[in-house]
Amino acid sequence: MAGQIIQLLLLALVAAAWGAPSKTPQARKDLLNVCMNAKHHKPKPGPEEELYGQCSPWRKNSCCSVNTSLEAHKDISYLYRFNWDHCGKMEPSCKRHFIQDTCLYECSPNLGPWIQEVNQSWRKERILNVPLCKEDCETWWNDCRTSYTCKTNWHKGWNWTSGYNQCPVKAACHRFDFYFPTPADLCNEIWSHSFKVSNYGRGSGRCIQMWFDSNQGNPNEEVARFYAAETKNDVPPPQGIGSFLLDLTQMLQLWLRS
Repeated sequence: MAGQIIQLLLLALVAAAWGAPSKTPQARKDLLNVCMNAKHHKPKPGPEEELYGQCSPWRKNSCCSVNTSLEAHKDISYLYRFNWDHCGKMEPSCKRHFIQDTCLYECSPNLGPWIQEVNQSWRKERILNVPLCKEDCETWWNDCRTSYTCKTNWHKGWNWTSGYNQCPVKAACHRFDFYFPTPADLCNEIWSHSFKVSNYGRGSGRCIQMWFDSNQGNPNEEVARFYAAETKNDVPPPQGIGSFLLDLTQMLQLWLRS
């Protein structure tokens, strides 16, 4: 009889613990058709028919404004004052990938499953480990391998005294393939693991495409739906629940024996 009472009490406590709000940071609940809480993103996605150049694939549903799409194509634009030519002129075939990367980051409403909270002065959320299609990563690396840079992580460590990024003291300029020996090194490291190169290819429905023809639809919508479903099905137990229940079981046993 005592054992049955303990089991019933434990079941009730587990149910209560799972239903209680957690004090640890939570992933956002709205994973589909969302914009990041960041520096230039719109609060909600919507049509932007006049998006410029390489950002135009997102014109039917976008997190970026027309002005942001224009600035994404400029050197040292007002967006982040970032200088692509910090080690001499970047090859145009390389720069187009960074423009496309900027358009994806600023405009895509399909990055919800990978949005994380951050405590940074210029943004409240970032993306982490977005599964970038392997062909997009390989082409990016191949087109940039002969351009020059001085760092592997472009998110931090620059000299900003001039108002735009310059190489830190004693940081030598070398070809991209010196700092990024493989495509995965480039895609995973350059923006602090914003991307994680995928084993899946374009059209698989399992990786985010940086490049796509909007006349054929946005393939990243299907990818976001897939990973959003996975995220919702993979809910971890409340932190510390295992040790809490073990202690509680011992207390109940002592109480019932007294």
